[in-house]
Amino acid sequence: MRWFVRADLDGFFGLALDNLVQLLVIVNLCQHVLGFSENLVYQHILPGAAVSLLIGNLYYAYQAKKLAESAGRNDICALPYGINTVSLFAYIFLVMLPAKLVAEAAGAANPEYIAWQAGLMACFGSGLIELGGAFVVERLRQATPRAALLSTLSGIALTFISLGFLFRTYAHPVVGLVTLSVILLVYFGKLRFRGNIPGGLVAVILGVLLSWLMGLAPVGALPHNDLSLNLPIPAFGDLFAVLSSKDSLSYLSVIIPMGLFNVIGSLQNIESAEAAGDSYPTQSSLAVNGIGTLAASLFGSCFPTTIYIGHPGWKAMGARAGYSILNGTVITLICLTGSLSYIAWAIPVDAGMAIVLWIGIVIAAQAFQETPRNHAPAVVMGLLPGIAAWGAFMAKSGVRAADYGVAQMPAFSESMLARFQQSDIWMHGAFALEQGFIFTAMILAALTVAIIERHFIKAALWSGAASLLSASGLIHSYRWTVSDTALSLTPAWEWAIAYAVMGLLFLAAKWVCVED
Repeated sequence: MRWFVRADLDGFFGLALDNLVQLLVIVNLCQHVLGFSENLVYQHILPGAAVSLLIGNLYYAYQAKKLAESAGRNDICALPYGINTVSLFAYIFLVMLPAKLVAEAAGAANPEYIAWQAGLMACFGSGLIELGGAFVVERLRQATPRAALLSTLSGIALTFISLGFLFRTYAHPVVGLVTLSVILLVYFGKLRFRGNIPGGLVAVILGVLLSWLMGLAPVGALPHNDLSLNLPIPAFGDLFAVLSSKDSLSYLSVIIPMGLFNVIGSLQNIESAEAAGDSYPTQSSLAVNGIGTLAASLFGSCFPTTIYIGHPGWKAMGARAGYSILNGTVITLICLTGSLSYIAWAIPVDAGMAIVLWIGIVIAAQAFQETPRNHAPAVVMGLLPGIAAWGAFMAKSGVRAADYGVAQMPAFSESMLARFQQSDIWMHGAFALEQGFIFTAMILAALTVAIIERHFIKAALWSGAASLLSASGLIHSYRWTVSDTALSLTPAWEWAIAYAVMGLLFLAAKWVCVED
């Protein structure tokens, strides 16, 4: 298999767009929510992110090339890799922002700097969990039905990826639907443009042109930051300082669940790749993921990396190893040169969103295509928690859009639940499902497979696992913040008891039930 093939350009545009969106979110939230200076963002955080992204992308390209050589194949696709979206928001709003507020209340001279150090610690902790998890989760993978692993990803792909970008497609239909038609022709219709021009390239160029014609670009005012080379600067001293401080343990309630979330999510993506025909070793794949996150924290980035959702989509495009190398190289150059703001000014997300929408569709379809036909009900069961989490996110976003939770309006509280319940919407259940939904989805799908196969002891064991996770507060336990809900890490006894009773019923099924 060659290092680069023509279709690697298509894969590059999709993956690079995903990474660019994450970087834009980082810059926006760090500057406007945390109040970080341009110096801190462009000379420390982005160069640190570049280190982590380059390490992972180059390794996964090398891994794909070696797998192709050992298997004697030329159709191996590298695992996609980038910054973890969920951890990004969690560490900004649940680690760095509280650290800044505490520092301000204590009269610290540099609260933003203290917040950045807290983010480094959170990222470092997540990296340790990801690296350690690499050596133990293969047993979990072997014990978990494929339907349970793939359906969880499908729920995320169907909602947070596909529906989100579908809304944007119909918000700007001239750009969205025209570029989507190109993607459908090339990847579902199996057609190609004359001259062998990559379909992804055609979609992006057409999207940029239409965006400028429709007034969607340029985006905002012309940036004013200087273009200059900002090489990564080690942050060992800052990391050691915060790890040795008395406050270092106060954020474990965020770091531990986020680290576990990243490990399980990456494991599911490895299973997704195997279902698409590319069998990668779990241990080394997850270990490099953890090393990338550790490298990020050591060089100034507060944001963990992860093996991305979407491998079957990139593979179906024809991407191999080269798209990962291109992504790592280009994103690194963008992070090191300060050119991110100029690219975002000239190229709106709309120009390439059709590719990401298509990836979401492929991932959602894979759960049904690559599992036994009689496991389809389990796949649907595994989809539901992800859809519920997205529904909770949409509901809270709608409430915030109405200015609920700001100074002149009441904060988020239990009074919201009664208001939703008046419309027969049981948001308490949605908020409970939202917390740890990736675990809940996997467990519900797995126990459904066990019941379909009439392995009632396995079903009881999965119920027991859900009961323990509920009792530990890793799932279903939530607390109110001013404008959101967050994981509480306090025992969710009601759910723990319910899962335990479910397990007892499954154990008793052999004696209290008869075959229909």
